[in-house]
Amino acid sequence: TFLIFIFAGTILLSMPFSHEGDGFTDLMDALFTATSAVTVTGLVVKDTATYWSPVGQALIMIMIFIGGLSFMTLATFLLILIGRRLSLMQRLMARDSFQTNQLGGLVRLTVLIVLAAVAIQFVGFIALAWRFSVVYESLAEAIWHALFQAISAFNGAGFDTITTGVSLSRFQTDVIVLTIIGMLIFIGSISYLVMVDVVRIRRFSKFTLNTKLVLLLTLFLTFIGAFVFFLAEYSNPDTIGTLSAGNKAVVATFESISGRTAGFTTVHYGKTAQHTNFFFTVLMFIGGASASVAGGIKINTIAVLLIAVTSTISGRGHASVFGRQIPDFQVQRAIAVVVMGATLVFLLALLLTISERDFAFIDLLFEVVSAFGTSGLSTGLTSDLSRWGQLILIVSMF
Repeated sequence: TFLIFIFAGTILLSMPFSHEGDGFTDLMDALFTATSAVTVTGLVVKDTATYWSPVGQALIMIMIFIGGLSFMTLATFLLILIGRRLSLMQRLMARDSFQTNQLGGLVRLTVLIVLAAVAIQFVGFIALAWRFSVVYESLAEAIWHALFQAISAFNGAGFDTITTGVSLSRFQTDVIVLTIIGMLIFIGSISYLVMVDVVRIRRFSKFTLNTKLVLLLTLFLTFIGAFVFFLAEYSNPDTIGTLSAGNKAVVATFESISGRTAGFTTVHYGKTAQHTNFFFTVLMFIGGASASVAGGIKINTIAVLLIAVTSTISGRGHASVFGRQIPDFQVQRAIAVVVMGATLVFLLALLLTISERDFAFIDLLFEVVSAFGTSGLSTGLTSDLSRWGQLILIVSMF
């Protein structure tokens, strides 16, 4: 289904009506953009704001929305709308997609997920439209930018239609815009089940183990990412060096939230320090929560491994936390995910260093992990890569 949807998006984006000017878009450029949109990554070879026409931007936005919602959720929801009963196979697939162990209540859960996703994006759209109405002279322009950015942010895509500067650099000191987009990214990265748990229960002690681990590790990674960015870039005049201490803290927090899963940025990662990029490479590799719009090997995976390591060091026979034991097969699965993810990144980075010999290794590794983790951060070399290099990133995103 992913391949079919990417193929359809490639054909549509290659048409003359999808971009400004005459003629067809190069197939590789259309394929790269469609793959990046469907996988909600955000890496681009053509500037979204200036190259693609309103029709092309709308197509990208639709691909982001469906890719973020997930095909399984959308397919299940459509079956419910037309009154079809879900077969056992469809229920099993939906259960795996939602990261739940129960077959019962999937219809209600599907409807809840779709409604929640649409509602959150709508609220984000209204908030951004209110703010952008002051920034842009045209109300129609403000509404369009608000709609596109709200959908892109919640689904962790990182595509933007703002024409000036690098991504959100125009709003580097706009706390309201950064807060709205940051909250959309954060909510989208913790998964629907965690959102439901938080809204329904509201007490940490009664949350499921999954919710506790996702919230704790997400907050920890957000804090440590912001702390590292703040210290590493504090005096860098090309990033946040000229800002006030308060704005530096806001930008650092935003970059930590967005960098791990979304790819919106207020700075150019081609001008950040190497140790900043290396640390954010690790964050992008981890990504967000399972069953969320985020990519990476997932926070849940890292949480299980940390619990297993801590239990081993403390001499416990089984991995356990909060009075709950982690089944051995979950630990084994987490190890397998990390090993396979690291192996894939290693192989793709190796291939990229062979095909792209004019770029620094840290920058190539940054691009590969950004593609693999569907984060979308870039040092600015994606569009300068050879066709082979771009194909490697396409494979990594897929």
